[in-house]
Amino acid sequence: MTQENHDTTAAGAAAAHARVLVVDDDPHLLKALRITLAAHGYAVDAASDGASALVAASRHAPDLLILDLGLPDMDGVDVLRDLRRWSTLPVLVLSARHGSADKVGALDAGADDYITKPFGLDELLARLRALQRRVPAPEAAPVVASAAFSVDLAARRVDRGGSAVRLTPTEWKILEILVLNPNRLITQQQLLARVWGPGYVKEANYLRVYMAQLRRKLEADAGKPRHLLTEPGIGYRFVP
Repeated sequence: MTQENHDTTAAGAAAAHARVLVVDDDPHLLKALRITLAAHGYAVDAASDGASALVAASRHAPDLLILDLGLPDMDGVDVLRDLRRWSTLPVLVLSARHGSADKVGALDAGADDYITKPFGLDELLARLRALQRRVPAPEAAPVVASAAFSVDLAARRVDRGGSAVRLTPTEWKILEILVLNPNRLITQQQLLARVWGPGYVKEANYLRVYMAQLRRKLEADAGKPRHLLTEPGIGYRFVP
């Protein structure tokens, strides 16, 4: 075996143990990256918006993240800031933004590397391998805590006062989105689309029912919530 073949085999072996989350709203690029990275030995998850990216990062515990900045629901820099509240996951930004201010902003928000589009596949793979070499030992699963309750995102467990709280699947989906976006206003339409699907964006009564149930289970005083707040007519906010 030549040295070149040996290096290629070693790189493929390393990739085979790595899970990559790719976040981009371009479906064609997303599909191409999934196919290409899988062919090079990576396990690949994909997301097309910021909220989905944060959920996938907590649920699938990827080793690496490839992140576009121009996402439909939130800026990629905001995704980085939220991610850095609970994760040191290596992040490679892959963006069409070429300005130095954009690069500095992304790096300051927590990105580990930055590539501009269009990009070369060899360079992308090399940068992923470089990030893999810097990956620290596995970190503890993300836990988001408030004064009243805590949420273990990986274990899908909620505790209040030292006891587990049983949530329905729908209650969990709503809570997961909110706690992954602390202090951020999530609109009714965003929650309805993420939890029930795009056809339910006008069914605000669904959210009122489930938010009332969550408050009864999690808040010290459901009538005066401190953590699961309503912005009347707009949406909801989780305040730790």
